[in-house]
Amino acid sequence: MTNISFKPMAFVLSLLLISFVSCDDKKDNKQESDDTALSIDYEKYELDNGLNVVLHQDKSDPIVSVAIQYGVGSNREKKGRTGFAHLFEHMLFQESENVPQDQFFKKIQDAGGTLNGGTWQDGTIYYEVVPKNALEMVMWLESDRMGYLINTVTESAFANQQEVVQNEKRQRVDNNPYGHTNWVIDKNLYPDGHPYSWQVIGELEDLQNATVEDVKEFYDKFYGPNNATLVIAGDFDEEKTREMIQKYFGEIKKRQEVEPLEVQTVSLEETKRLYHEDNFATAPQLNMVWPTVEQYTEDAYALDFLGDILSDGKKAPLYKVLVEEKKLTSQPYAFNSADQIAGKFRILVTANAGVDLDSIEAGIEEAFTLFEKEGVTERDIERIKAGQETDFYNGISSVLGKSFQLAQYDVFAGDPGFISQDIENIKAVTKEDVMRVYEKYIKDKPFVLTSFVPKGQMELIAENSEKAEVVEEEITENVETEIVEADQEIKKTPSSFDRSVQPEMGESPQLNIPESWSVNLDNEMEVYGIEQNELPLVNFSLVIEGGHLLDDLDKNGVANLMSDIMMEGTANKTPSELEEEIDLLGANIYMYTSDEAIVIRGNTLKRNFDKTMDLVQEIILEPRWDEKEFERIKTSTINTIKRYEADPNRIANKVYDKILYGENHPFAYPTLGTEESVKSITIEDLKSYYNNYFSPSVSRFHVVGDISKSEALDAISEFETKWDAKDVQIPEFEISNDREKASLYFVDVPNAKQSVINIGYIALPRTSEDFFPAEVMNYKLGGSFSGNVNLILREEKGYTYGARSGFSGSKIPGTFTASSSVRTNTTGESVGIFKDEIAKYKDGISEEDLEFTKNALIKSNARRFETQGSLLGMLQEMSAYNLDSKYIEKEEDIIRSMTLEQHKELANKLLDESKMAYLVVGDAATQFQQFKEMDFDEVILLDKNGEEIKLSEVKP
Repeated sequence: MTNISFKPMAFVLSLLLISFVSCDDKKDNKQESDDTALSIDYEKYELDNGLNVVLHQDKSDPIVSVAIQYGVGSNREKKGRTGFAHLFEHMLFQESENVPQDQFFKKIQDAGGTLNGGTWQDGTIYYEVVPKNALEMVMWLESDRMGYLINTVTESAFANQQEVVQNEKRQRVDNNPYGHTNWVIDKNLYPDGHPYSWQVIGELEDLQNATVEDVKEFYDKFYGPNNATLVIAGDFDEEKTREMIQKYFGEIKKRQEVEPLEVQTVSLEETKRLYHEDNFATAPQLNMVWPTVEQYTEDAYALDFLGDILSDGKKAPLYKVLVEEKKLTSQPYAFNSADQIAGKFRILVTANAGVDLDSIEAGIEEAFTLFEKEGVTERDIERIKAGQETDFYNGISSVLGKSFQLAQYDVFAGDPGFISQDIENIKAVTKEDVMRVYEKYIKDKPFVLTSFVPKGQMELIAENSEKAEVVEEEITENVETEIVEADQEIKKTPSSFDRSVQPEMGESPQLNIPESWSVNLDNEMEVYGIEQNELPLVNFSLVIEGGHLLDDLDKNGVANLMSDIMMEGTANKTPSELEEEIDLLGANIYMYTSDEAIVIRGNTLKRNFDKTMDLVQEIILEPRWDEKEFERIKTSTINTIKRYEADPNRIANKVYDKILYGENHPFAYPTLGTEESVKSITIEDLKSYYNNYFSPSVSRFHVVGDISKSEALDAISEFETKWDAKDVQIPEFEISNDREKASLYFVDVPNAKQSVINIGYIALPRTSEDFFPAEVMNYKLGGSFSGNVNLILREEKGYTYGARSGFSGSKIPGTFTASSSVRTNTTGESVGIFKDEIAKYKDGISEEDLEFTKNALIKSNARRFETQGSLLGMLQEMSAYNLDSKYIEKEEDIIRSMTLEQHKELANKLLDESKMAYLVVGDAATQFQQFKEMDFDEVILLDKNGEEIKLSEVKP
């Protein structure tokens, strides 16, 4: 149901990297003493039915978050019945006794909220963030699926979600480079039947064989209030909220008792070495994995530090050996994963193309030797701890983040306030602890090794490896599942009140746009800011216009290399010295290139803002031009380009852009460049780009956080005094926006389990007066989960994990694009559905659909200004398009005043399915021919670079 469904919830667990200062919302957040115990105010109590309730007040924004975590993940499943926790998560979004089919998403969106759910090894969580007036409605919805759902689980609804989950597996696992890696590791690290020996997504066979009775049994066992924690965080009245909780949840009966899971750490008797030929990989990848210990143990904390010291930064042993000395990879990773009942320590290295994985394994052993020789320093420990305060505040910058953290601690530690102990455990880690756990769990201990190599490159696998038993799905004809169900009324579970009546929500919070300021410096640089004092944090970005647009078409990728080389030291600091300076401040600074800009962005604690800005100014004004790092970056970029060559989604985006923008426009080429263009780039090209195009006259600085206008301007003063303006002209390129026919383009990826579909054409720039109205118009077509294309392709047909449509654009015309990844044997039908739905949309929508669109877009503005990141995005949009500081009010007026006639007129003006490009990236052998029989003006087979090829060249 969610983008995090079957992955470990890294974004949640990362919240456990916390700080050593106070964050009590009712106290002074500006305390800076490392000796102050950290806490988050909360109230906890338990209902008679066993439901744990945690309440946290945060009145900084008129919104509230509700999260319910159930004590059931894939670790509660049985062999032969895997994937049930995740499958059941999907079922809870269908309907319940008092909430009709597909109304969970629609009702929350109609209220201006957002919702989703996630499943991982150790748990399942459902969550909503809504304007505060919708809290009671959320209580009604969540309680109905906790206590009043199972009578609605029908054969047809279940069959549909079986298909959706299988498509999720195909999209994330079967159709992705290295997608089967975790399956191979866990199957061999853990003994048969261990709760971690299978994947959260489950086995395809188990998903296909699951029955409604299995689901009902699972619900009865694990979805009772006595196996759940409800967390409410945000702006609410505590007394009224307690009354609502009792009303909606209090009468739900206890279900079966769920026994606590015993810790089940494992050990290996001998090393296991396995290989797999990967259909989508273009570079070999090696993993080495050792069994370790469960979460919150002394050794788990030390193992976290070990992973960081081994691989993070230029002084790390794995980096020194594998990257600098041997040039075998661009970035090794080492990390510990401590879960509820067991843990594992993993080294992951995606090698450069053509590298023998034996050399990677040998390099890892050399890195271990170097680590043993150099040991761990106090500075290493200090560096790792320094960033945790910033990480903590980032994690609680939203009410949803607070909800997740409180729920996690309550479920796994039995105490929402465990954060204080967690901090003490992190503070207690010493350099001796790190060496001890290395000796105990890693050095000379058995491990699981995996070699994933491109098809036909068996010579690259690590020696003495055995073939992994990966099961790959065969492509077959699509057969519709026929399910005949009796048309009978849903049996209602008794309740003390009429649960079929949706609670009244009252008046929505009024739009309250934060005050912003702006200044034009003497050197023409624009500065924009918003002061927000909720947390002692500052977020910032410097946008330098040009980016990929300023690349020479013969040397594509110069701008991208610029954003890499600029972070590799300064004139006064070596690359490792700059890296360490940033780390010791606990700051985050990173740089990237987009189609139209080079951006340096980051965040830091308020008290370290001046020093962080000193580093940013040094990075921009005093580049190092490190030749050694330049060659490494080029090699890394080329290998990244090669890896992307087999990724169906990357292929689709690259070819789609080339079809639409034409060969003479920079947007037709990836910002990374091509292998040939990157090879041709010299460091002199980068210096030339810097000297010609880095100028304050095309730069905009944005700052949001616990900082005043004067403080911000003082901190960036060197930009004004030391950075001189120059004349920079951003080139304009002609776009061939003259499509006159419906063209089907097909790119062959043999044996693809899904087809990636992109449909559209060049539409509007962001600066067009029609652009925002077009976004409003598109909302019901494909701008949300409740969009027509998603409801048909996912919810009705079960062909995909998600389908969408939307407009993109900047100062340069962007695209209208409808897209999805669908099961291979539904490719033709899915393309036809997209085409038909776009055509039908021009007939107009209903008054109800227009009202839903207006509610969803206007009411959601209550959530729009919560975090510093969202405010920074608002400033960037304002500055990029010279928008009024109250532009969001004008957007609301556009939404509010839109009529059915205007909506229909826009659809007819901007949507013409007869002139769109229809791109499919999938298995040509089974899917291409059908399109010649369909209603397209032309059907063309392309290679992965967008060049036309003949069907006879396709291998069977």
